[in-house]
Amino acid sequence: MPSLSDHFEFDSICEVPDSHAWPSLHDYPSADPLGPDSVPIIDLRGSCSDTMKFIKHACERWGVFMVTGHGVPGDILNQLESETCRLFSLPTKQKLKAARPPDGVSGYGLARISSFFSKLMWYEGFTISGSPLDHARKLWPHDYSKFCETIEGYNKEMKKLAERVMNLVLLSLGLNEDDLGWAGPVGDLLKVSGVLQLNSYPACPDPDRAMGLAAHTDSGFLTILHQTNTSGLQILRAQDQHGPARWVTVPPVPGALVINVGDLSHILSNGRFQSVLHRAVVNRIHHRYSMAYICGPPAHTKVSPLRTFSGRPVYRAVTWAEYLGLKGKLFNQALASIRVTDETWEDHNNASVITCV
Repeated sequence: MPSLSDHFEFDSICEVPDSHAWPSLHDYPSADPLGPDSVPIIDLRGSCSDTMKFIKHACERWGVFMVTGHGVPGDILNQLESETCRLFSLPTKQKLKAARPPDGVSGYGLARISSFFSKLMWYEGFTISGSPLDHARKLWPHDYSKFCETIEGYNKEMKKLAERVMNLVLLSLGLNEDDLGWAGPVGDLLKVSGVLQLNSYPACPDPDRAMGLAAHTDSGFLTILHQTNTSGLQILRAQDQHGPARWVTVPPVPGALVINVGDLSHILSNGRFQSVLHRAVVNRIHHRYSMAYICGPPAHTKVSPLRTFSGRPVYRAVTWAEYLGLKGKLFNQALASIRVTDETWEDHNNASVITCV
């Protein structure tokens, strides 16, 4: 299992060491992102009915889409890029002063999924849950205020956007405005909380041998991603009429934000909306940054398939915290672990404890 001692100054490395050399980067072919595998782009300034229809199609067929007309000021995106670059430009010794503790959420560290792989990733991350103040003071004892102001402003904008998109997602799944206006479990789904993940992928001397971030799905409802102008994000497109399973690059589009469907939306939709398997590859010349706002429900809210679906639920109810615990143990098998089998369906049905939101 990797530890903080595995950190090193990427800029000083002239070749990929064995610790970071991945044997199987080309498990699937890569697709042309400008062909039939062009990721949907949805303008949120369109009519509600059209936008809802486009989102439903993208969530069912892709598990990912880009949004324009989202209302997040460009200045805020630029400020976040600048502060993210400033953070990761610090010497490793300084960044480690704000290291994420083994049992903690926030701070600097390796990819959270690192423990599931024998090789390390060409990656650094910084997670922010709640206020960034304590960690920022460790990074910049006399110059932390700009970072904190930028993070707090960005989180505020992301929360608004996440709630807006979740509203459209729920409407596309068959709920109506009256359902969403009521207090209770359904209304709670719109009171999203979020964790901000800042990602750094340094330029790599041999990108065909290194992995930026290994393939995984996200745990929350949605992840809203802002990426800099260097490509790196890829999603796995399932086999269809256009060809076999392949990796599709999600190219940076000026002003657009990427939205990934997460595991909790997969559960909420009873498997209709696919949580997308995605990864990040690295670049020989350019240092790439991305900023991911991972949103989910309040801590007390149990997520289960909506009552709008006929038949039995595919998944049992689960809170985000419980699911994160499963994800930490089972990784990409976490969804399978909460599937309702014939036996569990009969037991729960007889006990009248299976409830859908």
